[in-house]
Amino acid sequence: MRSKTIVIPGKPQGKGRPRFTRYGRPYTPENTRRYEESIRAAWYLQADGWTVRDGGVGVIVFAYFPVPKSASQDRKSGMLSGRIAATVKPDADNVLKIVLDALNGRAWQDDKQVVSASVQKLYAEEPRVEVVLYDTDNL
Repeated sequence: MRSKTIVIPGKPQGKGRPRFTRYGRPYTPENTRRYEESIRAAWYLQADGWTVRDGGVGVIVFAYFPVPKSASQDRKSGMLSGRIAATVKPDADNVLKIVLDALNGRAWQDDKQVVSASVQKLYAEEPRVEVVLYDTDNL
């Protein structure tokens, strides 16, 4: 099984809803566009050896959120150990969506090729998103 892991530094973000001009034309919000660009930049720096797939691909996303500064020592310890779940925004499906959209044409031809996906939201000292890609055709 061929796999690849890329790390996107910084606080995880979700896919923003499209906005509309007063003339009804849709556009992607600026912060969504910038985050997709940072995902693509991480891909170009870390994807050595992975070529665009035309078969099935699996994706596992680990979204690591920062611990709130207001958290007590006990609560912080629980968050970092995984005893306290990361039930913060954005929603897990929006985190997955922004990753899938950003990697279209890079890790796969189209995100319809993603046949298996999972997202896990966690707390960490260093906020980041880790994306594990694997080729499902050669399992």
